[in-house]
Amino acid sequence: MTDAPADSPADAPAAAPADSLARARALLAEHPIVDGHNDLPWALRKQVAYDLDRRDIATDQSAHLHTDLPRLRAGGVGAQFWSVYVSTELAGDRAVSACLEQIDVVRRLQCRYAADLLPAYTADDVAAAWAAGRIASLMGAEGGHSIANSLATLRAFHHLGVRYMTLTHNDNTDWADSATDEPRHDGLTAFGEEVVREMNRMGMLVDLSHVAASTMRDALRVSQAPVIFSHSSARAICDHPRNIPDDVLESLSANGGVAMATFVPAFVLPEAAEWTRRASENMRAHGLHPLDTTEPAMRVHRAFEAEHPRPRATVATVADHLDHMREVAGADHIGIGGDFDGTAFLPDGLESVAGYPALIAELLDRRWSSAELAGLTWHNAVRALRDAEAVSRDLSSRRGPSIVTIRQLDGEG
Repeated sequence: MTDAPADSPADAPAAAPADSLARARALLAEHPIVDGHNDLPWALRKQVAYDLDRRDIATDQSAHLHTDLPRLRAGGVGAQFWSVYVSTELAGDRAVSACLEQIDVVRRLQCRYAADLLPAYTADDVAAAWAAGRIASLMGAEGGHSIANSLATLRAFHHLGVRYMTLTHNDNTDWADSATDEPRHDGLTAFGEEVVREMNRMGMLVDLSHVAASTMRDALRVSQAPVIFSHSSARAICDHPRNIPDDVLESLSANGGVAMATFVPAFVLPEAAEWTRRASENMRAHGLHPLDTTEPAMRVHRAFEAEHPRPRATVATVADHLDHMREVAGADHIGIGGDFDGTAFLPDGLESVAGYPALIAELLDRRWSSAELAGLTWHNAVRALRDAEAVSRDLSSRRGPSIVTIRQLDGEG
């Protein structure tokens, strides 16, 4: 979930040479997309209060959502991490309850669309789902505030199937600094480090999207397992605090982690960042949260865009980030996390989950090898999950669940 609401997408991808698109689709048929971040659960919460009859994703939902099953299939998606995001406007027990409701709707989607979505908890599950012709359905919790400073709650989420947690969202937690808040902790506190260690012990991936660079570096220092960035791009290409500095990208090789490039225009196109800030201010001036995806809120957003045309990112804009991330982190340490249904606008050609072949075609035209693309789309993310599981087996054989509290370690909370 980013800093703007979901737009009503147009699905036609930007024109690409027919042979490149054909080659891209052929590659995705063998090495499908593992997408690190999709905010469909929150969109369902905000738009229809989780009434799945009103948003039947077995049918075309392009008037309301970036995501439905036909477009996931068209896009070559083989595994999807659904974000069980919780707004930082919710805190304490309210945040925990909201996260449980998010988990619940993912479970309901899995049951309702069992012919297409197969729950996955391990790397082997992901591979088995694809072999069975279904999309592996995983969960990632976005925002460490959703555990309410409780390691027991963190463990409960893992037990319910959550396989990564983004340490912060747009605001600091009591134990970690966010990329888009005023620094408070200079990275991770002692309790924040214990959160990372407990995630390692359980086999829950540490997600460093949304966190401050200081938090990234602290987490990489502490973590014994691969970390991920579920939806972040390269700061050297677009100097936005939500993106990854080069020194952090360079460190992923030693860590084994994966940086999954996002498509959010404000994070990939420098000109779009200022426009997005003004659009968010306009939403607040109308008494609306920038993340509001209801139709009245979207009318306000569209009116602003009509008066103030937005800068347009393209497939090539995203490819520029991936080129840089491949150069700095290495081809084995990059992936894709589109952030569909969590952002107001998307690059031309990537307006929905059906657009992935256009991106792969662009990278083929830039002479990416089949092996590099297979890593980007599938193997790198699956390897990181598998490696985190191996670390968990080792650590859990040597120590039990942590029961320390934030008050014991940080003297607060």
